[in-house]
Amino acid sequence: MKIKGFEDLEVWQLARKLVNQIYEISKKTKLSKDFGLRNQIQKSAVSIMSNIAEGFERKSKKEFVHFLCIAKASSGELRSQLYVTLDLEYLDKKTFDAAYNLCEKISRSIAGFIKYLESSNL
Repeated sequence: MKIKGFEDLEVWQLARKLVNQIYEISKKTKLSKDFGLRNQIQKSAVSIMSNIAEGFERKSKKEFVHFLCIAKASSGELRSQLYVTLDLEYLDKKTFDAAYNLCEKISRSIAGFIKYLESSNL
């Protein structure tokens, strides 16, 4: 399949799924009452998705890798924040695991994509 836009990237699609999952968690759990943490978690999730898209649109491999690195860092930030929600008992273990595992999958995918781009002659 030819990649025509960032929407065709599997990693961006996964990030979009994660954003939707985080927003659902933000509405349906105790996190909805903690405005500061809720907003920060939402921003981290959106940052992953947005930086993948922005990097793709830059049309430079070097800049794309740079923005993928930012997206990967935001993934780490989000995973850390998810631990806060677990420790504060805003999320049950099952909900935490689902969000954490998807976030970790995205981080691994970004790392693989960076490695591919750095080793390719694109």
